[in-house]
Amino acid sequence: MFVLRLIVSVVYTAAFFGLSLFLPAGTLAWWRAWVLLGAVLVGTVVTMLVVFRGNEGLLSERFGAPLQKGQPFWDKILVPLLVVTFGGLIVAIPLDVFRYHLLRRPGPVVSAAGLVLFVAGWTSISLALRENAFAAPVVKLQEERRQRVIDSGPYRLVRHPMYAGAVPLMIGMPLWLQSYAGTLLALVPIGIVALRIRVEEQFLRRELEGYDAYTRRVRYRLIPFVW
Repeated sequence: MFVLRLIVSVVYTAAFFGLSLFLPAGTLAWWRAWVLLGAVLVGTVVTMLVVFRGNEGLLSERFGAPLQKGQPFWDKILVPLLVVTFGGLIVAIPLDVFRYHLLRRPGPVVSAAGLVLFVAGWTSISLALRENAFAAPVVKLQEERRQRVIDSGPYRLVRHPMYAGAVPLMIGMPLWLQSYAGTLLALVPIGIVALRIRVEEQFLRRELEGYDAYTRRVRYRLIPFVW
């Protein structure tokens, strides 16, 4: 079952990023997109092997549907909205690079920094997943799995390290692909992430024992010393 899910993850990821990037570009001759796709595929395989192998509970949760029983109504709105805006961000990058040229392109140094940000963001998300076996893609109380507050590893620094990793990932991707317009557009899904943090924490304070105390121990939600 794990091998099957590994194959499905790799194929799905390759199809999602590949089609979203190369179809709007109208060409396969885009080496930066191939580098990004390679980084995504390597990251997917490594994350599956290091994080999910032997952790069937988390694996099942991550493969769960975006709409589930026990999920608050507001999350049933925010999850699809986040997926759509993130997918829209990926599609918008090749449209800007190859068709609209809305803003000047980042130089090689800034672009290289974007790839570093992307990899760092992916790594941060993977580390958070490895630490938190209850990291479901939807907001809900996992009573059947005896969910508890996780306050170790990256959760000692910020309360939402997965979201913290998503921010540099979404900013770094358009920088590496040389689209400042895409970088500005990344603020839309990032804003949805910030909104989701707000309402998710209200839910967890109400439903998850010990979470309110955890918020007093770890002050920052997303960025240390900022917010």
